[in-house]
Amino acid sequence: MKCPFCGHQDTQVKDSRPSDDGSAIRRRRSCPNCNGRFTTFERVQLRELVILKRNGRRTPFDRDKLERSLGVALRKRPVQADQVEQMVNRIVRQLESLGETEIPSSTVGDFIMKALKGVDEVAYVRYASVYKDFRHTGDFAKFLGDEGFDEPSGKV
Repeated sequence: MKCPFCGHQDTQVKDSRPSDDGSAIRRRRSCPNCNGRFTTFERVQLRELVILKRNGRRTPFDRDKLERSLGVALRKRPVQADQVEQMVNRIVRQLESLGETEIPSSTVGDFIMKALKGVDEVAYVRYASVYKDFRHTGDFAKFLGDEGFDEPSGKV
């Protein structure tokens, strides 16, 4: 594994252990060249997934992009990092279990929406506003009405 600090090609594993949910191996590494320490994760990958965009382009599935997307929706919300990691793992497993190597971006978006709705309604609406391309405040009102959300409590 290449050192992220100095680029040295040969780093040493100091500690290995399973992640909290057992879906990855967490490795603490050190670089003999610069003495830098860093963590890597090793995960099982069943197949190479390709995302089919709306415009017809194909891009490799990027787990980090999925995490960032959830992070934006969940910013400043009372959701723990381990909950986000579990959501990411669950979504990736769902995508892999489809049995397809090419997956429409809308399928990924639908899985994210479903996951967010079960965790945090505000994050769900934030994500939906981008995913469904809301242009006006009326788009929010219609979406919230269609989803059956209760009226706000008025508490600040």
